[in-house]
Amino acid sequence: MPVISSPLNPRVALLRELHTPRGRKKHGLFLMEGPHLLKELLDRAVLPLEVYYQPDLLARTAEGQALLERLLTGAVAKRALIQVSVRVIEALGDVQASQGVVAVLPLAAFSYEEVAARRPPALRPTLLILDRLADPGNLGTILRTALAADVAAVLLTPGCVDAFSPKVVRAAAGAHLALPLAEEQQWDEIARRVREHCGPQLRVFLAEAGAPQLYYEQDLCQPFALIIGNEAHGPSAAARALATSQLSIPLANGVESLNAAMATGILLYEAVRQQRQRRSTEKK
Repeated sequence: MPVISSPLNPRVALLRELHTPRGRKKHGLFLMEGPHLLKELLDRAVLPLEVYYQPDLLARTAEGQALLERLLTGAVAKRALIQVSVRVIEALGDVQASQGVVAVLPLAAFSYEEVAARRPPALRPTLLILDRLADPGNLGTILRTALAADVAAVLLTPGCVDAFSPKVVRAAAGAHLALPLAEEQQWDEIARRVREHCGPQLRVFLAEAGAPQLYYEQDLCQPFALIIGNEAHGPSAAARALATSQLSIPLANGVESLNAAMATGILLYEAVRQQRQRRSTEKK
């Protein structure tokens, strides 16, 4: 295939649609940008439908050069590998300084069921529910943290930012590959999943600034669900109705609240600490 040199090429115009939620839903596709994410894809044997690359930009870093050699020696099918100009790769990407590669992927390969099937089985006590989270950077950071903390799954309510937007995908740094994620979950479906996760003892913690129960006073070793509410408006009425208790992070010096991603990280890693401590105690 000849090099695509014009951003006005119809193929490029179609891919530009994938920068919008409507375009992603219409075509069932999304974009992953950068050599690190593409390497993660290939390492996990998740093959893109297409890879658009600009060799000069890609070869500027050692990671990019290694990926370029991997691509050119058959990491993806030759027909799926498409060389483009600098102007085109910049048009396809979502960052100011392009790293020289953008992959096109089917949303279906990242469904809750597909990702859960690829994940090794393990005991994972934490189920994370994000209620109308609005900031893409927050969502991406939370997904990355949730994977690092080995959360069982993440459920997103209607009104959450699109989990497959370029900014979220970039901030998540590969979490979409291995973390089961369900978008647009109605509260009756969330309640069903919570019951399935927790078993007979329903434990649903709602993170809320100022709640009298402190997060480190809770038992986070048994299965539980954690709800994080909207950054500006807090949790919805439906979130409050599902919660069995509220918990908070103590704050000093007049600070009213923490960034949603920061607060989520603190809470998830308290669960990790407790679970590791219990396993260590049980081994003695």
